[in-house]
Amino acid sequence: MSSSLKFLFAALCLVLLSCGAEETPSSPTSSNSETTANAVSSASGTPTGPELGSFGIDLSHQDPNTQPGDDFFKYTNGLWLDTYELPADRSNYGSFAVLSDRSDQRVRTIIDDLTAIEPSPGSMEQKISDYYLSFMNTEILNELGISPLLPGLATLAEIDTRDELIAAFGRSQIDNTASPFGFYVGADRSDPDRHQLVLSLGGLGLPDRDYYLLDTEKFVDVREEYVAHIARTLDFAGIEDSRLKAQGILELETQIAEHTWPRAQRRNRDLTYNPMSFDEFLAAYPGFDWTAYFLAAGIQSLEGLNVNYPSAMSPIIDLVNELAVGEWKNYMTYRFIADSAGTLSEEINEESFHFYSTVLRGVPEQRQRWERGVARVGSLNSLGEALGQVYVDRHFPEAAKQQMEALVENLRTALAQSIEEIDWMGAATKAVANKKLQSFRPKIAYPDEWRDLSSIEITRDGLFSNAQNVREFNYEDEISRLGQATNREEWGMTPQTVNAYYNSSFNEIVFPAGILQPPFFDPGADLAVNYGGIAAVIGHEMGHGFDDQGSKSDSMGVQRNWWTDVDRANFEVLTTALASQYSRFEPVPGYFIDGNFTLGENIGDVGGLSLAYRAYHMALGGEEAPVIDGFTGDQRFFLSWAQVWQRKYREDALIQRLTTDPHSPAEFRVNGVVRNFNEWYEAFDVQPDHALYLPPAERIRIW
Repeated sequence: MSSSLKFLFAALCLVLLSCGAEETPSSPTSSNSETTANAVSSASGTPTGPELGSFGIDLSHQDPNTQPGDDFFKYTNGLWLDTYELPADRSNYGSFAVLSDRSDQRVRTIIDDLTAIEPSPGSMEQKISDYYLSFMNTEILNELGISPLLPGLATLAEIDTRDELIAAFGRSQIDNTASPFGFYVGADRSDPDRHQLVLSLGGLGLPDRDYYLLDTEKFVDVREEYVAHIARTLDFAGIEDSRLKAQGILELETQIAEHTWPRAQRRNRDLTYNPMSFDEFLAAYPGFDWTAYFLAAGIQSLEGLNVNYPSAMSPIIDLVNELAVGEWKNYMTYRFIADSAGTLSEEINEESFHFYSTVLRGVPEQRQRWERGVARVGSLNSLGEALGQVYVDRHFPEAAKQQMEALVENLRTALAQSIEEIDWMGAATKAVANKKLQSFRPKIAYPDEWRDLSSIEITRDGLFSNAQNVREFNYEDEISRLGQATNREEWGMTPQTVNAYYNSSFNEIVFPAGILQPPFFDPGADLAVNYGGIAAVIGHEMGHGFDDQGSKSDSMGVQRNWWTDVDRANFEVLTTALASQYSRFEPVPGYFIDGNFTLGENIGDVGGLSLAYRAYHMALGGEEAPVIDGFTGDQRFFLSWAQVWQRKYREDALIQRLTTDPHSPAEFRVNGVVRNFNEWYEAFDVQPDHALYLPPAERIRIW
């Protein structure tokens, strides 16, 4: 990501769900995508009934032949899992995708409406409309072929010396090429009110270091396909000896992968925060002209920076100096073509899709052109906030924002009670934890301040130049932040995004309008359903402030140790046990969940559901919940959680997720969580002979 809001994510944000946006189904066939009347009347703002089922859960998806205690995910979603066929343009599908599709349809309508009015030149409406139309005009793109890249390819071909190579590395984000080093500008973890440059590693074309270093049949096959794909990509530009050069590119990236930290290590904030002055940096990592590198990047007078992966720096510098300049030119040339493929002809784009979606994730077909156009124009790094302003005006009822604010406060009260009652944390640490909790800032639905995107130049017939202009705008905005104060009003997601996140540097929890819909949030649904859905999502994001990494920052977002040694040790006993539970799950034969890599999200899930359960019973006010359609309140609560994570994957996509995504697969975001809840055992009469049963002493409840 090269946008000015990148700092909200790069190791600073913990996101509820990460899901690829490359392939969205054109017409979802899941039964829960066929909506009934809106849960909130647009005229009155009052509920007219639940969107799903009779109380907010679609019971037709259940598998009555599965016992809840054997597989709660299948018990809730099993009939759907058995009968639903993934669209040919999807790597996975489920509740999140249903809402994303709805959001895309709404954004498409907005774009169509803007196009119909023939907006005035230079207006935001014109930029949105023309960017979309430039993507849709495949006739022009096919005529142009590789030609938009010819100037950039010529520039790369002219690189002869290592000094010129280093300058090209510095320009790689601007030029859309590649470099073994990468950087972004984000909030300083020791002083979140100021910006800091963070230097990291980049350079891998495959999803994770495992794809280069492990010799499983799957990864060996992927590497062979990768070489063939690189060769075909180079052929588009008439590059000679493409197969030989492709093999060299794989070997180069493999050497980078050998020094890339394992994924669990990369998320450890203690290891990835290494601030130093620029003079100290130059002395620590000689052999590379860093001044020239940053000057080429448009950065002068750099006072200090953070080095994410210090032990990898010197070996990569050696690699830059040892490999021939030509090897690096080949590598940058391939990445320039591959990373530009979405703005070029259908033939070039199809080759990129074939490898990155079909080979890597098993997806046979691309999604429809309009869906890809909406994704390009409506993303955060593009014109997404401008579209978001129209989106919330049309599709977000303000009454929902007020209800969300009330839910957040209920969850805040629940977590305060939980902190007070836990017996493994002492009074001193509890006092700081409560201060952090009370300082949580919720952001709901949409930002109060919108980005000014008016200076971006967009034309109707220049997709490649449009994408370049957007990239340059974001890049210049990002590096201009150096030496400037951070802005806590900015958002790291567009309002139409179906997701949520916690930002540790600002100690904020953020819920875009897109997620405030069924099955997560439905004003017409039963109380238990909303608490098992959106309230658990709120609790999940709050939980990130107290997970294994988020707990390393205080109420102001400063990364520091505010725990006593005894309390931290007690906490790590619990988190280690939870990581061990998840590491035993094997979603694909031979491929296990990495319990340490997914630990933060698993803590968020277990803690979030725990807080939501507590808040639900607070909301009942001591009254007994009614039985509805034969289900008690507690049963409906847990069913709601399982419904939220309804999702089906292609096996290749699931393998990639296990190596790249800190979230556990959907099945284990249900089964891995509920088996730690005494209340779930009681609600569904789960006994020792059931497959998910854990002895009470092994059940983990942290918050």
